[in-house]
Amino acid sequence: MSLEIDVVTLFPEMFDAVTKYGVTGRAEKNKVYQLNTWNPRDYAEDSRKSVDDSPYGGGQGMVLLAAPLEKAIVNARARLKSIGIDDAHVIYLSPQGKLLDHEKVLELSGYGSLILVCGRYEGVDERFITRYVDEEISIGNYVISGGELAAMVLIDSIVRHLPGSLGDNNSAKEDTFSDLLLEFPQYTRPEIYNGEPVPSVLLSGNHAKIKRWRLQQSLGKTWLNRPDLLAQKCEEGLSKEEELLLEEFKQQQDYKS
Repeated sequence: MSLEIDVVTLFPEMFDAVTKYGVTGRAEKNKVYQLNTWNPRDYAEDSRKSVDDSPYGGGQGMVLLAAPLEKAIVNARARLKSIGIDDAHVIYLSPQGKLLDHEKVLELSGYGSLILVCGRYEGVDERFITRYVDEEISIGNYVISGGELAAMVLIDSIVRHLPGSLGDNNSAKEDTFSDLLLEFPQYTRPEIYNGEPVPSVLLSGNHAKIKRWRLQQSLGKTWLNRPDLLAQKCEEGLSKEEELLLEEFKQQQDYKS
């Protein structure tokens, strides 16, 4: 059974970028997952189709009303129930949420259905959050104009881990962060570009040496660019080979400088 994703958004047309292009587009076409959108404006209670109002207590901006969001959730759950799904995990995309990471992506890829709520303006009425939202997720320590882009990031990251999404089912397992390490450098033709050759080990045909080189580069790139991830990796425990490769990489960097 495919993953059911329902998105509550004021801008459903934005999700064409997910369903019509690239890996997620092919996966949706192949029914690896199904995406449905629900516009709170369709459930507004006045003739002006109002979905927001000024915040109590004063302040800048507007706040999304609880009632239209609630009706969108109710209708999304009714659709899911009609296909035999009695429950869905509801996520509100918010800069106040817990940071999205690889472990959370893997966890969410195991759900049968997700409802994603995209905020706008100054946010949504807190009473909606406490009543309907299971968790809040942030894609980073910054603010963007709305939850749609964050929802698309979340969808893309999850879909990659669903069977049938990628041509090679091992591709996602080899991605950056899959083992708390950044991915090793990649090269393709031509063999020499602007005077810089492809590392000779990649042309050697020796798969054991190539594997060793790639592991060393992953360790080294993580040490250079994401020491926080390397610290986590070290806490779990580096193998003796990994320790030697990392120390070798560090010495090479000292020599270059």
